[in-house]
Amino acid sequence: MPSPNSARLDTIGNYDLLEKIGEGCMGVVYKATRWDSKDVVAVKVMPADVASNPVLLKRFEQEFRITSKLDHPNIVRVMEFCRTGKSPYLVMELVEGESLGDKLDREGKLSEEEAINIILQISHGLHRAHRQGLIHRDVKPDNILVTKDGVAKLTDLGLAKDADSGADLTRTGRGLGTPDYMAPEQFRNAKNASVRCDVYSLGATLYHMVTGKVPFNEADPVKSMLRKLRNELPTAREVVRTLSERTDWAIRRAMSANAENRPESCREFAEDLLGQSTRAGSKSDVDASDEDSETMWYLVFTDAEGMIRTAKGKAKALRRLIKEGQLGDANKIRASQATAGPFELLNTLREFRDLVVQPAPGPALSETSMARLSSLPPAVPQNGKDKETASRETIRGHSSTHGEPRQTVPSTPADDDTPTPESRPFFQVGAGAPETEAETSSPAIPQWLQIVLIVFFTTLVTLLANQYLLPLLKK
Repeated sequence: MPSPNSARLDTIGNYDLLEKIGEGCMGVVYKATRWDSKDVVAVKVMPADVASNPVLLKRFEQEFRITSKLDHPNIVRVMEFCRTGKSPYLVMELVEGESLGDKLDREGKLSEEEAINIILQISHGLHRAHRQGLIHRDVKPDNILVTKDGVAKLTDLGLAKDADSGADLTRTGRGLGTPDYMAPEQFRNAKNASVRCDVYSLGATLYHMVTGKVPFNEADPVKSMLRKLRNELPTAREVVRTLSERTDWAIRRAMSANAENRPESCREFAEDLLGQSTRAGSKSDVDASDEDSETMWYLVFTDAEGMIRTAKGKAKALRRLIKEGQLGDANKIRASQATAGPFELLNTLREFRDLVVQPAPGPALSETSMARLSSLPPAVPQNGKDKETASRETIRGHSSTHGEPRQTVPSTPADDDTPTPESRPFFQVGAGAPETEAETSSPAIPQWLQIVLIVFFTTLVTLLANQYLLPLLKK
């Protein structure tokens, strides 16, 4: 029996639709109440004409199937799906606030602290999704909701890829997602999107948050891809001079054109931003938040005379020595928090990783590659919507769940201990460059082979001359 609520716009299933709060290509979102429990929710209703498209209907169902697996305070919870009738609908948690895209439109850019607080929350939620085999593929400001209390929630998993089951509605060669925030390899084929594609999108979103500028911002997806492959983008710190070096480096690493140079997980990206562990209750959290912490590091390095030495001190002091080049080649330094080790390379340690790991440009492109890229099918921006006319889909309401706040690293006085020689093994580290695909071309003849061929032909000519030419001359 219908609810007597006279203020309702309409009814659908067991819900009274109270007001329209958002609209997108996949449906209209309403604030609604359930008849029996009076719970206030958000209901996304798929228009009948859209529901008649089997591919779009399947994607609508997929959003429920995928999102219903997730239970995390930084992901919008989906509770019910119904496909009976002409207009299928999705029932979701109601979030009071606005989309990050709307917030950026209004404020221009955010402070570094607020931006990192939001992006860390989304990183936590996205890391959970990845652990359950889900790749979002469309992380961007419009798909992040921020409550009035500063809680950030990731939404719109309609383009998500279920890596475990292989469920995917993407045709080969289609780069589903939003070009401005999409990893370059996702342009070629969204079916192959990986965790590192979402990490790229997180970095691009943070770039927009701290600079107020959409990264690349090209209307032509092909031009956008070429610029991404060449890393043709001013660094965030070039745009905002007051931005910290660590945040700038974390963004540049996450947006590396070469996927192998990005963090391999959202947790690693968060650790890049903080320079410490994000695991609850970890020793690093306690040490970093204690101004009187006496935690020491031991660094094994080789001095200018080839002697193996150990430098002891706090991270801040040792970082300065490494930056100044006083400990030799940073790629060959190993570190540990215990005198007995184990000693690890700096690129594996979040406290020192930014000193040795650099963002990598993409592979150099030949004219043949350029022509091939120009023939690629265009990416589908914002779930198939035109970038200029797309309307944001915002779910507003109330949420009492809070995400984890940003962990700040206090500036503590550092001990400058003079490096002292100790008997420690030296670990030689190879500095190999990552392999990239290259255009095939006719290989040059090696020099040694050239010499062999010259000797061979010289000998052959001499033998022929002795056999035929000399007898003729004697006659």
